[in-house]
Amino acid sequence: MSRAETSTPKGREERREERREERRDQPHRTVSRRATFRGTLYGSELLTTFRRWRTLALLAVLAAVPVLVGAAVKIETGDGSSADPAGGGPAFISQISNNGLFLVFTGLAATLPFFLPMAIGVIAGDAIAGESSAGTLRYLLVAPAGRTRLLLTKYATTLTFCLVATLVVAISALTVGAFLFPLGDLTTISGTNISFTEGLGRALLIALVVAASLIGVAALGLFISTLTSSGIAAMATTVGLLITIQILDQIPQLHALQPYFFSHYWLSFADLMREPVYWDDLMKNLGLQALYAAVFGSAAWARFTTKDITA
Repeated sequence: MSRAETSTPKGREERREERREERRDQPHRTVSRRATFRGTLYGSELLTTFRRWRTLALLAVLAAVPVLVGAAVKIETGDGSSADPAGGGPAFISQISNNGLFLVFTGLAATLPFFLPMAIGVIAGDAIAGESSAGTLRYLLVAPAGRTRLLLTKYATTLTFCLVATLVVAISALTVGAFLFPLGDLTTISGTNISFTEGLGRALLIALVVAASLIGVAALGLFISTLTSSGIAAMATTVGLLITIQILDQIPQLHALQPYFFSHYWLSFADLMREPVYWDDLMKNLGLQALYAAVFGSAAWARFTTKDITA
């Protein structure tokens, strides 16, 4: 449009109409940008977390545990003896030489008390404190994220790591079990036989239950991460609390308190290998994890939304 045309009353009216159209479209574009940012923030957090050497090293250690267990059982049973003649060790270990699928259950039982929660504690403890110590937390809050949305994104990323870490253990154990031992129908703890396909389904369900058993640890680590500006201090505190709770859970004199420790029902996933399945302890475990997630998640939100961000 030429300068002469815009100077006429008709031209000015057309320009005003164009501006009104632009203002009407602006809210829709803003909503679209916000929705895109929410997806981008979660994707960016996932990419950042899983590209760190620390994360890859943790996953490598978790994947190595079933390899070591499988190799030890293979060497121990090379002469045809039982894998666990004394009856000790993680559940299902005596059955590995008969069916490699039992290595999945044994690998999860071996990593759940320490290795898995330690890895989750490192990721969760570093979620907020790591950003603060690196000086990037204020930058994240300058973007249209908001503290609540950023905290939820960090927690969702930690929960995703819980699932990925558990599946890494399960897949590594299944691969090693198939390579070193025969596969076939399974005998449950109750003495009944189930098909290999059903056994695979139960292995997947057990992996999901194990991942769900770690949501309380994730919430606890995230809360601790909001209390300090040092990522190392947050990770060390979270892992230290995990070890302390594990020790307290083994002291007989504390039996009245032990059902409330987040680790007390972790090994209840073995009940999924019964026929019929025992659901009591499984439901107690999931309910306890949900309670820990609600309590420490709320505490993390209350702390983070009122915290003075200086870095």
